[in-house]
Amino acid sequence: MYRTLLFLTAGLLFAFSGQAQKYSNEFLTIGVGGRAHGMGTAVIASVDDVTAGMWNPAGLATLQPDDGYQIGAMHAEWFAGVSNFDYLGFTTALANGNRIGLSLVRFGIDGIPNTLSLYNSDGTINFDNVTEFSAADYAFILSYAKPFKVKKGQLLGGANIKVIHRRIGPFANSWGFGLDAGLQYHIKDWNFGLVAKDVTSTFNAWSFSFSEDEREVLELTNNEVPINSVEITRPQILLGAARRFQFGNVGLMPEANFIFTTDGARNTLLSADPISMDIAGGVEADYKEFVFLRAGVSQFQQITNFDGSENLKVRPSLGVGFRISSLTVDYAYTDLGAEESTYSHIISLHLAIRPKGGR
Repeated sequence: MYRTLLFLTAGLLFAFSGQAQKYSNEFLTIGVGGRAHGMGTAVIASVDDVTAGMWNPAGLATLQPDDGYQIGAMHAEWFAGVSNFDYLGFTTALANGNRIGLSLVRFGIDGIPNTLSLYNSDGTINFDNVTEFSAADYAFILSYAKPFKVKKGQLLGGANIKVIHRRIGPFANSWGFGLDAGLQYHIKDWNFGLVAKDVTSTFNAWSFSFSEDEREVLELTNNEVPINSVEITRPQILLGAARRFQFGNVGLMPEANFIFTTDGARNTLLSADPISMDIAGGVEADYKEFVFLRAGVSQFQQITNFDGSENLKVRPSLGVGFRISSLTVDYAYTDLGAEESTYSHIISLHLAIRPKGGR
């Protein structure tokens, strides 16, 4: 346990020693699962299924060996269908209550027109030269979680190894590697969570490929020709607390998360350089853990109006869920970009495949 904390501290000190780009690899902060989005993404203390690999890897260790395998999947269309977000996850038990998981993510915009060849050499326009390409981000995340022996309650730890691949048509691609680490502590009806994302910083090495004709078009249109470079993602620290209340057959679990970013001043609830803080909160009600109702808020931002005045806006979300035997289906209705009112429907499911004799 002490070695884990020492590793987190050393990683954070190393991460602050270099320059970084703001909002780097931001697609990984969107998150997965209808439950999480229905609760305003406030789940790092309570997540206890296959999606924990994306939120807090320690949560995988809440699954017992007789819970068997779990498979999770999600599809969402953001910004009025312009972009697609797809997720597939898997987890299985190891010895001594340990767990391993795998998460695959794709966030992409398809069908982008390539107009670099729109003009012929004589200056005439030829629309037949226009082709289409995709800009997509991929993440491959291997998770490991285990329980720790403590005198009171339950302490769980977990870590992620991330491989990130980003591609912009035939013009650019990058490969990146990073680490996440997380803890959960459960005592009586309380759950607490701690996550350090990109704990040692995540590095994406970009390479670009343009033909001579494409470079000439970029220069003539006053566009900068990019060069090979390294993009650095600074750590994020998330703290969470949740408590479960039981009223007969009805359960209630509110949760609050505090998100600290370290890449400079952001438009968040508390903005400073280099650390900014935001809050996410949600509540889940269930009846016999069969049907679930959820609501949440996140992304607190100061929006400037046309008259120069400012007002605080948040991202609201609602959700429902059903658990039928080993299949859970979750739905959320939320707005990824609160200022544009681009509400999206999110549907996810996860399936538990238990061995014979499992609970």
